[in-house]
Amino acid sequence: MKVFNFGAGPAQLPPPVMQQAQAEFLDWHGTGISVIEMSHRSPSFADIIDQSEHDLSELLSLPEHYQILFLQGGATHMMSMVPLNFLSRGQSADYLHTGNWSGKAINEGRRLAAVNVVASSKADEFMRIPPPSQWQLDPGAGYFYYCDNETISGVEFQDVPDAATAPLVSDMTSNFLSREFDITRFACVFAGAQKNIGPAGLTVAIIRKDCIGSSDRTLPLLYDFKTHADTRSLSNTPATFSWYMAGLTFRWILQQGGLAAMHSNALARSALLYDCIDSDDFYSSPVDRAYRSRMNIPFVLADDSLDKVFLQQAAEAGLLALKGHRSVGGMRASLYNGMPLEGVATLVEFMRDFSRRKG
Repeated sequence: MKVFNFGAGPAQLPPPVMQQAQAEFLDWHGTGISVIEMSHRSPSFADIIDQSEHDLSELLSLPEHYQILFLQGGATHMMSMVPLNFLSRGQSADYLHTGNWSGKAINEGRRLAAVNVVASSKADEFMRIPPPSQWQLDPGAGYFYYCDNETISGVEFQDVPDAATAPLVSDMTSNFLSREFDITRFACVFAGAQKNIGPAGLTVAIIRKDCIGSSDRTLPLLYDFKTHADTRSLSNTPATFSWYMAGLTFRWILQQGGLAAMHSNALARSALLYDCIDSDDFYSSPVDRAYRSRMNIPFVLADDSLDKVFLQQAAEAGLLALKGHRSVGGMRASLYNGMPLEGVATLVEFMRDFSRRKG
């Protein structure tokens, strides 16, 4: 039986990437050792760094005035690093509240600086994104922060916000590398690896170089972007295996046709599942259609007493990790780059059969 993992993260990775890692696991490129035991300062790992930076730069059409950092600590760590590095003493920042992860960033930002919440969709249970006409912007804000795709509630920005006047900072953890975007619109973009990049333990940050070292604060060494920029992310031992896997994923995306191909695949996957949900009264999606995510699709059954049966029978059919987040319940299918269309088609076939039998 073929198994498909719909988990929100750590998530299913592209099978060719996994297979290449498996083939190279005991002996990377004839060195006789595995990447997991390789020195991060060795010539071999330097090759991995060079290739990963080159391929990610090509995917993003990255200009020279941007710096790629491969960091530890996850996207949650970045929620602290951004205000520490981007704000000088007494400066405030704008935050848009669209769900759990932007909410966490707001709470962390408030511990470190003044935060202006420009708008919130909490009253709508985060099923939509507040339109720019409702935003209350601070003209003196040091940056404008938003989460491009909220993994739990399943809302996604369809375009880069153009109403903000401050430098843009975005948490793209759950939709990074799934579509093309203009990186020059941003001061900082970051993403935890465990969705579209690779295994957990790594965070990729893309930062405009003039923003690095711009704060007047004295920062802890490993919270300072300049520390990592000056050492090419090698100020301490990095997450070497996760970095290597990210590099394999970057190369795989390029081989598939780049971010345009990833977006096309994402649209096909999400459309197939949304069409199933919308065409059957047995299922429904709570998210406003204008803001539906391509990556994370929450849905509910008409009879929630059948939730456990649905999950059990789905798992028996090889469809794993479909339980919705504990804060919202129901179901959630995460459709990252590593999920083949076949997996979604199999899920849709199961859902239609379940509806016929239980509806």
